[in-house]
Amino acid sequence: MKRFLGFVKKEFYHIFRDKRSIFILFGMPIIQIMLFGFAITNEINNVNIAILDKSNDAETKQLIAKIDASHYFNIEQKLQSDNEIETVFKKGKIKLVLVFEKDFGQKLTNQSQPKIQIVSDATDPNVANTATNYVNAIIQNYIQEENQGNGQQSGLVIDSRFLYNPDMRSVYTFVPGVMTVILMLVSAMMTSISIAREKEIGTMEVLLVSPLHPFQVILGKVFPYVFLSLINATVIVSLGVFVFGMPIRGSLFLLAAESVLFIITALSLGILISTVAQSQQTAMLISMMGLMLPVIILSGFIFPIASMPLPMQIMSNIIPAKWFIIIIKAIMLKGSDFSLVWKETLILLGMTLFYILLSVKKYKIRLE
Repeated sequence: MKRFLGFVKKEFYHIFRDKRSIFILFGMPIIQIMLFGFAITNEINNVNIAILDKSNDAETKQLIAKIDASHYFNIEQKLQSDNEIETVFKKGKIKLVLVFEKDFGQKLTNQSQPKIQIVSDATDPNVANTATNYVNAIIQNYIQEENQGNGQQSGLVIDSRFLYNPDMRSVYTFVPGVMTVILMLVSAMMTSISIAREKEIGTMEVLLVSPLHPFQVILGKVFPYVFLSLINATVIVSLGVFVFGMPIRGSLFLLAAESVLFIITALSLGILISTVAQSQQTAMLISMMGLMLPVIILSGFIFPIASMPLPMQIMSNIIPAKWFIIIIKAIMLKGSDFSLVWKETLILLGMTLFYILLSVKKYKIRLE
């Protein structure tokens, strides 16, 4: 019994001596419960909307104020003409536009069927449908309050339009999202075990004494996987187009170039993980647990980022998948050109350079 207790004591020493084991045992459960508790929700909050008020009377101002007072919407912009609607949607920040027709207040008073048009960005059909329903409910509640006690019924007409995905097909969301998740996880996992494998099988010494510059070693590790990941991307896009009817309204060349950039970003992140990990098992675990949950939850693939608490919204900015999902949806569904996605492209490029430079630095440290 004494020997057994001694053995158990030794195992506890091993566990608590390894900081990575402590993090996996206690850190990951805390991170997971925080992510699932705050980020996963079917509700929407803080959706950015724009207003096109052609009437600009007291009734429209009151209704706009009521919408703005709710926690569901942020009035981000006031438009001046119908021509601006598609422009603000293509920029990606505005998710819904509310259009009041001319003489809205007068028609509402005279019971002559004033019209409100709700135009939604349906690249994410769940958000578009939910936001439209919320706006409808707020408008109807306002009309009921205005008509309370006078016995009159409003002839208000609400016209809802869903741009880019009028049939509200969920596949338009899942194809870009699944493509992003697969490219990130597969690319990162494939490269994360590369240098770790060299350490485990004992060939790291060969690399240490080789005349290759650390940057050349890193580049050599990444280069073969670029082509494998490109095959994955091509298969996913092809299935989306030919099997599910996913449109590609933008440039194929731009889509391919952005996909290559994201693949390199993911591969660079995998290399960084492999330079830190001591074994293939550790590298794989970091890749799976450290990337899978953030990519799925904080990228905006399934759950709208705007509905998350502010700290998680800030945290989502360091997730490369978030920026690639914005890019791929803009190109495939909105037909956007490079002038509308250059900021997101620059962010991905900066992340790629950061991961590569940090990987080279970590590699140099191990050479000393």
